[in-house]
Amino acid sequence: MSKAKVCIITTVHPPFDTRIFHKQAKTLVEAGYDVTLIAQHDKSETVEGIDIIPLPELRNRFTRIFGLSWHAFCIARKQNADIYHFPDPELIPVGALLKLVTRARAIYDVHEDVSKQIQRKGWVPGPLRKPLARIYSFAETVASRIFDGVVVATESIAENFDWNEAVVAHNYPRLEMLPNFPEDRDEQDEETTTLIYVGGITKNRGIKEAISALSSLDENKPVRFNLIGKFQNSSFKEDIQALSEYEYVRFFGWLDPPQVYENFKKADIGIVSLHHLPRYQVALPVKMFEYMASSLPVIASDFSLWRDIVEGNDCGIMVDPESPEEIAEALEYLIDNPQQAKEMGENGRKAVEEKYSWDSEGEKLLALYKSLGKDV
Repeated sequence: MSKAKVCIITTVHPPFDTRIFHKQAKTLVEAGYDVTLIAQHDKSETVEGIDIIPLPELRNRFTRIFGLSWHAFCIARKQNADIYHFPDPELIPVGALLKLVTRARAIYDVHEDVSKQIQRKGWVPGPLRKPLARIYSFAETVASRIFDGVVVATESIAENFDWNEAVVAHNYPRLEMLPNFPEDRDEQDEETTTLIYVGGITKNRGIKEAISALSSLDENKPVRFNLIGKFQNSSFKEDIQALSEYEYVRFFGWLDPPQVYENFKKADIGIVSLHHLPRYQVALPVKMFEYMASSLPVIASDFSLWRDIVEGNDCGIMVDPESPEEIAEALEYLIDNPQQAKEMGENGRKAVEEKYSWDSEGEKLLALYKSLGKDV
């Protein structure tokens, strides 16, 4: 009996995206599925049992949506897959067309609440944001009704698909991807405390406040801030670099996951201080769980959803993300109380092992595939 064939298509994400490649695709391969991934890449290759078919690498949004999507459809159709799985909203027409033409199953994988994102997109004129968000939400709901399954990253996104009983597969860490802490932790400079942030570097992610907080710390307690990610734009980068506290920052730019995890081994505290925006307050940022899995105590925004995770597991300190003073107080406490900080880190690791790892989420994905009659 031949293996059921899965074709994952993305025109937006890189081929080795953590959720798509390392979690979903690898989980399917390990379960016995034949998996092909179509993504922007520079060559055809097979990596960890996953056949990667390259798409040309494009940066222009218009040509990507209207040109690359059609190119992806043509390649995907030739795969004769049993299930087509796609995580990009712009591929909804492609998924629908593949289902119609091939009679295969189709799964829509929703990572973000796009209708809420549209309302804050800088490239969308202000007066058009709400109308476009409503139009998109309606179109997504109508189009996705023809799909055989919907997978979402959070419960709040699932509410947009209550008619379809969307499967919530949280974007929790895959533990084997991370070093085994604390055993693998690098030797630390005991005189310097290293704070780490990983992710998009934007105004609303609280970077300015977090860096500004460093000026309030005792000069006899040196701190280093390792900043990993991509700046929103050159103007915001210049604003951040102009801060007097930027002298404490080491900016690494965007790093691949293995390089990020190596930096976790050199850190003492992880920070995720997103501003009080509605879409952030219902989000579950994977980096927060990766800090926890790496035995790092976290400083996190005081969102009610996060409170159950951070305070409920005693693995960090909640702060007003728009208050440098509160962030500084949290840092001071963790620096002055190393034993409590160590215990918080250990509690975070335990919580991820027991409740917030990809293991159980992968089982949900496999259950959906099996329910479609496309088990291996």
